[in-house]
Amino acid sequence: MAARRRRRRRFVTSLPRDIPPHHQFCLVYPKRAEFASKMSKKRPKKAMWGAIEVFGEKRGDFAFGGGGEFFKVKQTKNTLMCLSSLQLESQGAICKCVESCVLEVTDEVVKQDKSQYGHLHTSLVTGLQRRSKHCSELREVAAYVPDLILSEDLRHEARCVQNFHGVLLFADVSGFTALTEKFSQSVSLERGADELTQTLNDYMGDIVEELLGFGGDILKFAGDAVLVLWRVRETQLRDTISLVLQCCRQIQEKYSVRDTDMGLKLRLKIGISAGHMSLLTVGDRKEQHFLILGKAVGEVWQAQNLANASDVILSASCWELCNQSQVKSKRVKGQGAVKVTGVQRMSVSEREDLFSKFTRAQLNCRSPEMPGVLRPAVTLAPHRAQGKVLRKYIPASVLRKIDDRQPLACLSELRPVTCLFVKLQFAAKVNLTQICKAIQDSSVLISEILRPHKGEINKISMFDKGCTLLCVFGLPGGKLPCESVCALESAIKISTACSGRLGKIEAVSVGVTSGMAFCGVVGHRVRHEYTVMGQKVNLAARLMEHYPGLVSCDAATYAASRLPRSYFKELPKAQMKGVGDPGTVYQYLGMSQKLIFGLDLMEERSEYGPLLGREEEIALFESALKAYRTCHESSILAFEGVLGSGKSHLLTELAFLGQAAGHRVVAVELTELNLKQVYSALRMVLAMALGLQACQSCSARQLVLQAKLQGLMAESSYCLLNDIFLVKFPLSTAVSQMSGTQRQMELELVLKKVLQKTVEEDGVVFVIDNAHCIDSPSWSLMWSVLRDVSIFMVMSFTASHCRRQRLCQAAVDILKLPKTSCVRLGELKPSAVVQKACQALGVVSLPQDLETLLTQRSYGIPYYCEELLRYLLGHDMLLFHPLGKDGKREDKWESLFTSVMEASTTAAARSSSAGKDRRVCAMRPDVTLQNTVLPPTLKGIALAELDSMKPSEQMVLKCAAILGPLFSTELLFHILPGWSRAKLNKALNALVRCNILKWLNAAKGAEESSVPTEGSGTSLEEESDAQKSSVEESKQRARLESGMLAFCAPLLQEAAYELWPKGQRVALHHKCAAFLERHAHKCQCCGGGDFVAFHRLALGSTQEAESGEEHGSDCYWHNWEASLATSEEMKSDELPASTDASSGVPKEKSFLEEIFRAAKQFLAKTEWMPKVPSKTHWTQGVECSCSCKAIVDLVLVPLAQHYMAVGNDARAFYYLLEGAAAYLHVSDNYLAFRNLKKAEVLRTLVAKKGNALACFEEATLLSLKGEVCYHMGQTELAKTMIRKALSLLKRKFPMTSTGAALQLVLEKSEHASRKKNRDSSVPQEAGRQRLPWLFRQSHCLSLLRQLFSLESAAGSRRLSRLAALMKVNTAEESEDASHVLLSYLEYALCCQNLGCREEWLQYGRAAMQLSTEVQLFGGGVLNTASFAQALSHLTLSLGNLPLSVDVGYRAERLCMELQKPDLGCVVLRTLFTALFLQMRYPECEAVLRRLEEQVSGADEIVGQACFFCCCLDLLLDAGWQYKSFEECRRFVEQNEANCLLQAQSSILLGLYSSLALWFARLGQWDNFQKPFEKAKRLLKSTGACLVASQACSRLLECHSLVLKKDMEQGSWRARESCRRALRLAEEVFSRCSTSPVFYPRVYHLKAYIFLMLGNEEQSLLCLNQGLQACEDHGNLLEKTWLEMSTECWFTGKGPLGDLWLKTAPHFPHLNQAKPEVCSSRYLLKRPALQREDSSPGIKF
Repeated sequence: MAARRRRRRRFVTSLPRDIPPHHQFCLVYPKRAEFASKMSKKRPKKAMWGAIEVFGEKRGDFAFGGGGEFFKVKQTKNTLMCLSSLQLESQGAICKCVESCVLEVTDEVVKQDKSQYGHLHTSLVTGLQRRSKHCSELREVAAYVPDLILSEDLRHEARCVQNFHGVLLFADVSGFTALTEKFSQSVSLERGADELTQTLNDYMGDIVEELLGFGGDILKFAGDAVLVLWRVRETQLRDTISLVLQCCRQIQEKYSVRDTDMGLKLRLKIGISAGHMSLLTVGDRKEQHFLILGKAVGEVWQAQNLANASDVILSASCWELCNQSQVKSKRVKGQGAVKVTGVQRMSVSEREDLFSKFTRAQLNCRSPEMPGVLRPAVTLAPHRAQGKVLRKYIPASVLRKIDDRQPLACLSELRPVTCLFVKLQFAAKVNLTQICKAIQDSSVLISEILRPHKGEINKISMFDKGCTLLCVFGLPGGKLPCESVCALESAIKISTACSGRLGKIEAVSVGVTSGMAFCGVVGHRVRHEYTVMGQKVNLAARLMEHYPGLVSCDAATYAASRLPRSYFKELPKAQMKGVGDPGTVYQYLGMSQKLIFGLDLMEERSEYGPLLGREEEIALFESALKAYRTCHESSILAFEGVLGSGKSHLLTELAFLGQAAGHRVVAVELTELNLKQVYSALRMVLAMALGLQACQSCSARQLVLQAKLQGLMAESSYCLLNDIFLVKFPLSTAVSQMSGTQRQMELELVLKKVLQKTVEEDGVVFVIDNAHCIDSPSWSLMWSVLRDVSIFMVMSFTASHCRRQRLCQAAVDILKLPKTSCVRLGELKPSAVVQKACQALGVVSLPQDLETLLTQRSYGIPYYCEELLRYLLGHDMLLFHPLGKDGKREDKWESLFTSVMEASTTAAARSSSAGKDRRVCAMRPDVTLQNTVLPPTLKGIALAELDSMKPSEQMVLKCAAILGPLFSTELLFHILPGWSRAKLNKALNALVRCNILKWLNAAKGAEESSVPTEGSGTSLEEESDAQKSSVEESKQRARLESGMLAFCAPLLQEAAYELWPKGQRVALHHKCAAFLERHAHKCQCCGGGDFVAFHRLALGSTQEAESGEEHGSDCYWHNWEASLATSEEMKSDELPASTDASSGVPKEKSFLEEIFRAAKQFLAKTEWMPKVPSKTHWTQGVECSCSCKAIVDLVLVPLAQHYMAVGNDARAFYYLLEGAAAYLHVSDNYLAFRNLKKAEVLRTLVAKKGNALACFEEATLLSLKGEVCYHMGQTELAKTMIRKALSLLKRKFPMTSTGAALQLVLEKSEHASRKKNRDSSVPQEAGRQRLPWLFRQSHCLSLLRQLFSLESAAGSRRLSRLAALMKVNTAEESEDASHVLLSYLEYALCCQNLGCREEWLQYGRAAMQLSTEVQLFGGGVLNTASFAQALSHLTLSLGNLPLSVDVGYRAERLCMELQKPDLGCVVLRTLFTALFLQMRYPECEAVLRRLEEQVSGADEIVGQACFFCCCLDLLLDAGWQYKSFEECRRFVEQNEANCLLQAQSSILLGLYSSLALWFARLGQWDNFQKPFEKAKRLLKSTGACLVASQACSRLLECHSLVLKKDMEQGSWRARESCRRALRLAEEVFSRCSTSPVFYPRVYHLKAYIFLMLGNEEQSLLCLNQGLQACEDHGNLLEKTWLEMSTECWFTGKGPLGDLWLKTAPHFPHLNQAKPEVCSSRYLLKRPALQREDSSPGIKF
């Protein structure tokens, strides 16, 4: 009994001895108070405490002991709650559940006096945690090594050969490699490493569990195979083989074949051998490996090779040793091995009896003392020495993950690696001792070669291949940019070193391959290994076998190394087992003395034409070359760029241009290998300059040198060149007597003379690619030479943060020379990327999705673009067809932002399409580009940078990758597990310093300082560390306040994202979505709520609850209730009639009073607003700065991505629509288009799954598409889509004029009935459910109103009015006061444009009355700004200019805060007109400046047109210049064909009429006719809006000047001109009924026409009417002009000459203007008739 107690005693922690005995048992088992009290009496007061431990077969059993007594207790409800989730694998499985037990028990027991037991609780928990941590770490490490190693004395590191007997089982799973390859070739993120790991380990784990259950010891996982050992005494081999056969029978019955989700089958075949074998442990102090030697090892490998799927093969020796009577067998033909066809079944008792014969040391069987423990060998006591030794058997890449406490799932990846399979072929006659020594020496030697390049030995084995070693480059944490070069150089070193130093090795064969492979953990949770498997691993093994004694590599390694062709030799193809087409195989020769000369540039110039996107760099080269050729000005051009930025292509192009200019070009490309060879770079350059590239022998080089150097130096000095040119001139006496310094000086003098002579004779241009690979001695010599020699040199450098080594001081000094120009190669523009792609594919156009993918993922780097195209082509994702078959785009919507590259068709497309149709590119229908993974080459580049970081920085980047290219530190901190703010800020600052992340939205000073700082990270000119540090610190302090970051290289974000296992990735996406949904609404400045009004209400209560947006919903609902209350208060008020019956006041006067009163009330309500707009909070508590752009970028777009990543299609579609609406809200049509495209793709995927979207969602998608089309000028497509949307929203819009007329009658009737029945309303809940439908209907009707208002046909204007009236009815149904107010304003504006003065007055007055009751700021600043803009427009139209200016300034401030360029442009145009008419020129200049800034974007074409209209107004009416007339004319000519501008007929009319008026005033009638005719054609298509009225007055003046010209010339056309002018005057006067502010201008021009017709009385009457109107409206501009005309026409006191004509076109700038002072005014003169009565028959 005592022995049994000792065996069971395992202490977890020791408790304090001063605990009272009667409380000791209560801590463990409080319910057993009597039992505890009884036991405490038997024990001494100061007994040693025992511990709590988990053990036994049943989960929940505890052993508690103290003072020599142990008691077994059961888990109860009160002792431990979380133990049921514990997976017990060993007696030492002490984990957090014990801590939970202690916490719970002590809380329950120590209720009476917590202070007495506080120290007990703390001590117990601390001890448990410490012990648990040590046990956990040790078990985690022990799972990577077999029991054979764990059973040894791990405290000693002595390596020796241990001999024993045993049975070996080799189980090979066929299908793993094919499965890995299929996963690695998948282009979708849905198929990741975690799914592959799950598939592999589910199968392999089941097999391993069976093997462990039968006492097997898992020695190795050889990729997709497992080697198992049963170590026994020689006398037990017979019984052990029987046990192993029982194991094989059970495994084959259960796991012989397994289907996978990828459609592949996994099959198992087994080989068994038995006999004597040896254990060998090799390695050094840093890493160790073990391997099994002996005849049995080779036999088990051969047996497995003889087996087919589901077979079990026994080797010949094993067959001899087994109990043949229990085995049915069949001989393998031609072999001594046998195939097992049947095994006598063994009962459980027989198996237990067999187990009892073995001791635990011999066999890994379940111990009766530890039932339920699968692998007892890992139940080790926590011992630091043991753990330290065990860690040496684990790869460094795995240890980094373990130390970083990353879960097992994070260890598995599909990543690009480079594999080396090394085979050491031993001599025929060699004994075991010699083999062991050779393996030990070679393993140490290989480790030393691999370690500097972060390569690792993954496996060492002894099978039929001899001793093979699998070495891997690029494992997690060890990726390098030049991985292929490192692998090839390591391979050649291994081959040379092992062959030369180790005498017992006959041959060394090395196979090198590069590509995607599975790198991860394979096996069971208690026994697994880190392995690498895949087709590339198999190919490396086959290359090793089929090309013995060579270093062979595949085509991928050859291409990735980018080494010169002369370093390789093509090998003949060979048939390889399991490899269909290995491709071209090369032998790597390495750099030798025979290959150091003649290495020219590797890149070949494109046959298709000049390099794209590098025009500035080429121009710099040509100008410098011209200066060098003409003035002999020395110049060094140093181009720097990141990997793949096109440096080699650029230098190849420059070399071609240099040759074309008649220069001799010496061009070389260096590699990483040149860094390690003294004078390597200088040797190559001078060798080509001296013509040594063709000389292969030493003697030949000596002859050439003697010829070239004759006369330049004494023959006694030739020996100085021996080291540089590898020649053997005899050492002269003079040189031998020189010191080292003297030799260096003499050598520099010689090189200067050589270069001087070469440059003078041939005019050589030196081109050096990868100049950062120049060795230090070469730099030193070049520094001394380049200072004095006039030379032209072009070099390229990789950016400093991409280089492995810093430049030496000599290189830095050269780059600081005055003659050196350092140029950083920037990213290509998107247009250049598209052109490059078209050039590469030989097409003339690309689909929009492909253009987006290339511009986003290539980041302007040419190599990335090439790799993306290569990847897409390799996976058949692109289609090509002739342009003729697709000359018309299939869908105008698809091509909305696509520019077919006809104008810039590349030479590639032209040459490839000679004699046949040109081709266009299209995407395969089933391809979704946004879900494709990165190409392996690009992923390798990103992983190399990621692996160079610290673990903490890697974790930050991986978490940030989940958030997207742009993210906030708040969300990043939210998802980081257990991080502090200080730790996060430290990691972020380090990543920013390395140019991996960048801060956004920092202070202006910090942003400006960031520009040179980012460049300095890659600049060739070094800064002092102190200065750089201070700048960086100040920059970081400013940026930390913003909390917004972005990836500098989004490629890194994509690669880091793909590293996440799918399960963890989905969990993080859910966490992010839950955090972001609280902010997924409009900013408070814009009223809050959804961007698609009341969107969440349309999806039902379930969707609303899932969204987690209760806060936003309540806020929105509160706003609606407030508007509803306001609407209820106004139910008794009917729509105002057209007259004021109560007072008898004329309707127009009443209307004007209402408007002006509303404007003054608005000014009073907004009196608190700041004079100058600022990003502040309003006093009412509403945030004044619009943050909707940030919300859509940081919340809505990521939310859609998060939900797509987790597979929630409905929520993803919801947020895609929200994002599109938000982008339209902030006037970004392109990003809205992209979001809608994603939504369409998602809708297609949903339909394929058999699901359907909600009707409201479909309607919203169509309406948003229509809105984008409207903004892009596609009016017909927009109308079609919006009509469809209205149909889905159950509000049809008529298609014909008859239908429109009937619908108009119905809507008027409904509107009238609604006025009479205002007391009846929809119930609140029903109204709430109807809100999203009503608001979306209203939005669609508003768009239709705008679309039809752009057309001139009467039917279109009727439809426009109908849409506006339908919107009024819809708004009234919603009972939202703000909505009703805006609908009234819109209907009034529509009536104004149509010239319906009565309804304009009626609804305008109604809107003003309603505005006095509505909470202006309840709907946010956006509604307030819209109202202010309408109010400013109304007051301007009605002629109250001072009031319009005041309201306009308020509206402008609101728009500036909202950052709404479209609305702001309208506001500024209205404000400018009001100021201009009052001659407030300084303020006009300020407004124009702000308008110019606001419309500076390329897509703001309509805003730019408004801006140039204002500039033309200044030129024509005031003689001030802000932009010259030629600039205005150029804008019109360049953009008049723009579809967006063509849709704005009123603005175009203003531009054309202004151009025509300019030419008419100057008498340039030839130029006048074209814009004049265009303006006349546009007249019919314009309405009566404010802009159109002003444009019509311009056109009227043109007609007046035409009449004047015809009268002066006595033309017969004068009568017709007169009729046209008078008719137009009446039409313009009628149009101005809704814009009376322009009455004075019309009166003025009518007076001029009457004057020319000789009716001075009528002319004077019009002048007086005009002056009176100016007095009423405050129109100072027209007043001064009318007064000048009156004086000139009737008093003769006017100006002597026309100052405007004298000044034009060189007017003074507007910044010189003073208020109420015109620079010059055009004088409307009487026609200069030939006689007094020369009117050609024209009578009034």
